[in-house]
Amino acid sequence: MRELVIISGKGGTGKTSLTAAFAALAHNSILCDADVDAADLHLLMQPAVRQRTDFMGGSKAVINPDLCTGCGTCRSLCRFGAITEAFEVDPIRCEGCGVCVDFCPEAAIDFPVQRCGEWYISETRFGPMVHARLGIAEENSGKLVSLVRKETRQLAERHGCDLMLTDGPPGIGCPVIAAIGGATALVIVVEPTVSGIHDMERVIDLAAHFKVPGMVCVNKFDLNPEMTEAIETLAAKRNAALLGRVPFDPIFTRSMVAGKTLFEFGEESPTHQRVREIWAKIINSPSMNPLGIVDFNATIQ
Repeated sequence: MRELVIISGKGGTGKTSLTAAFAALAHNSILCDADVDAADLHLLMQPAVRQRTDFMGGSKAVINPDLCTGCGTCRSLCRFGAITEAFEVDPIRCEGCGVCVDFCPEAAIDFPVQRCGEWYISETRFGPMVHARLGIAEENSGKLVSLVRKETRQLAERHGCDLMLTDGPPGIGCPVIAAIGGATALVIVVEPTVSGIHDMERVIDLAAHFKVPGMVCVNKFDLNPEMTEAIETLAAKRNAALLGRVPFDPIFTRSMVAGKTLFEFGEESPTHQRVREIWAKIINSPSMNPLGIVDFNATIQ
C-alpha cells in the first residue's frame, strides 16, 4: 500500500485543505489525520465515529501520603519544581521523568500511566478515517502519531485500500518524524514567504535524512511571485519534484466554513483545475507510481 503524507514547515499553510481536496479526487483510499496536536481534518470530513479508544501515554508521579515521611529527597531531586511544600505533585509541572520514583527512600511515590487522549476509527463520505485528539498540555504526540498510522494501515488492509492519505503535522519535530518514517512520498506545502522557504529547506533535509521522496507545492503563490520562483529554484536544487502552484483563492475559506472540500463547493474555477493537475502529478510520479502505469482517473484530459 502506498502512503502519501502531506506536511509543511509551519502551521497554516493549507495542507489540511489540500489533503481534503485530494481525498475527493482519490480512489480506494483511506484517510489518516496524524496532526494529533491540532487535528482539524475532521472538520471537513465530518466523520461518523465507529470506535473510540483511550490513548495511554506517559506516566505522572503521585505521592502516597500514608507512606511519605516528608524527607524532602523528591523535592531536592526534581528539576521541574513539581513537588510542593505539602509534598504533593503538581501534574502540570511534572514531566514524568521518574527520578523521584526511583530515589524515594520510602517507595512512597507511584507512577501510574496517564490517559493522554483518544483515537478514533470513523467513516466518512470518502471512505474510512483514523484520527485522534491529544489532551490539553499532554505529551507523547509522536507516540500517538505512530499509533494512528499503524491503526490506519491495519484498517486499510482489512478494507482493501491501496492508498493512504495522511494529513501530517507541521514543523520538523518528533510528531513529524513519527509521521513520515516509511512513507511512500511527501507533499511539502509551502507559502511564498521568507519563513516559508526557510521552513521548506528544513523539511527537505528531514525527508532526505529518512530517505522519503519529497514533492513541493506552493500555496497562495500569487501573493509573492518572486518568492515563489525562489522556492521553486531551491526545491529544484535540492532534487524535490515541483508539483505546481495554487493561487490564493477565497473559495478555500468558504468551503471550509461550509464543512466541504474544494471540489464539493462552488462552481468550477481555475483553482479546481490547478489542484487536479497537481493531484495527477502526484499519483503518476515515479515515487508513487514506480512502474509507470498511468492512472487515467488522475490524468487531466
